[in-house]
Amino acid sequence: MEEGKDPNATNVPKPNQSRLWPQGLVDQLLFVFIVLCFSLSLFVIYMTRQTSVTTTTLISSVPISQPCAHLKEQPETNLDHWIESPLNMLHTMSDKELFWRASLVPQLKNCSFTRVPKIAFMFLTKGPLPLAPLWERFFKGHEGRYSIYIHSLPSYEAKFEPTSVFHGRQIPSQVVEWGTMSMCDAERRLIANALLDISNEYFVLLSESCIPLYNFTLTYRYITNSEHSFMGAFDDPSSVGRGRYNYRMSPQVKLSQWRKGSQWFEIHRNLAYLIISDTTYYPVFKEHCRPACYVDEHYFPTMLSIQAPESLANRSLTWVDWSRGGPHPATFGKSDITEQFIKNLRRARNCYYNGQPSEICYLFARKFSPGSLEALLSFAFTDMGY
Repeated sequence: MEEGKDPNATNVPKPNQSRLWPQGLVDQLLFVFIVLCFSLSLFVIYMTRQTSVTTTTLISSVPISQPCAHLKEQPETNLDHWIESPLNMLHTMSDKELFWRASLVPQLKNCSFTRVPKIAFMFLTKGPLPLAPLWERFFKGHEGRYSIYIHSLPSYEAKFEPTSVFHGRQIPSQVVEWGTMSMCDAERRLIANALLDISNEYFVLLSESCIPLYNFTLTYRYITNSEHSFMGAFDDPSSVGRGRYNYRMSPQVKLSQWRKGSQWFEIHRNLAYLIISDTTYYPVFKEHCRPACYVDEHYFPTMLSIQAPESLANRSLTWVDWSRGGPHPATFGKSDITEQFIKNLRRARNCYYNGQPSEICYLFARKFSPGSLEALLSFAFTDMGY
C-alpha cells in the first residue's frame, strides 16, 4: 500500500490517455500510403520492361547457331593458349603485323611442356594441288608430326574434303609474279604463318608439282636429325650467277658474297626467324634484283650465307632435271613414270649428311604433271614405301 492514497479509491484514467488520433488525420495518412504504394508499383513495372528490352537486344546480338561463341572469344590466360596450334589459317593480319608476331622468339630453351617437333610442309601454288592424293598417302598415320600450309592465288577457292589433310590449310595470300620479289614475299608469308605454331621446328618449301621420294618416317628422321639446313648457296661465276649481280647492292651485299641456289629449301627454325625478320637485305634485293635477276634464286642463299653460313648444307633436298635446257626444268608426265624411272630418282648419289658421305641426297622431286598421278600412285607403295 502506497502512503497517502485511499485504498478504496478507484483509479479513473484521465480523458487524454484513452483518446485516439483524429479520424481525419488517419484517413489522410492512409491515402498518402496508398498513393506511394501505387507509384512504386508503376515504377517497378516500368523498370522491368526496360530491363527486358535491353536483355533481349543483347541476346539477339549473339548468333543463335553459336550460343556460346562470345564466351569462346574470351582470351585464355593459361599456357595452352600460347603453345597450341592455330586452328584457323585465315587471319586478318597484314604482312608487317604477321612478320612482327612471328618474330617473337622464346629465350628459354627448356620447355615446361611436352613438345613433339613438327615439319611444316609449305606448298607454294597457283591453285589446286593435283597430286594431293599422293601426299595424302604420304602423311597418313603421322598426325602430330607435321603441319601443312598452302599459299595459292587469292582468287582460288580450294575444295578439299573435310577429311583431307589439306582442308582449311590455305593462308591469306597475295598475287605472285614469277621472278619478282613477290615470289619471296609469298615464301616469307608461308614461313611466318608456320612460325605461329611453336611446335614447327623445320620448314620445307614445295610446289604443286613436287612428290615425296620416301615414306614419312624416313623423311622425318632425315630432316630432324640433320645438323644443317638444306639450301643451295654457291658462287656461280657464269652470266646467270655473278652476271646477275648489281653493284648498287654494295656495301650491304658485295660481289664476293653473291650466291645462287635452288628456290626449294628446307630450313630450321632459327633460320626461319632470320628470313622473316630481315630488314637489311630485303630492300636491297627488292630494288636491285629484277629480271633477268631472278630474286628467288639469290635473296635467301645470299642473305643466309652472310648471316649463318655454318648452318647451311649448301644443297637442296628437291631433285629437278635441268638437262633439257631452258629457263624451266623438265616436266614429267604419265608416260615417263616407270619402275626404273622411280629407281633412278632414288638411286645412290654422292653427297654429305652431317659431315659423312650419304647415299640418300634427295627426299623430294619435281616437276610432275597432273596426268602423272595415276602412275605415281601405282608405284607409291612398292617403290617409294607409302
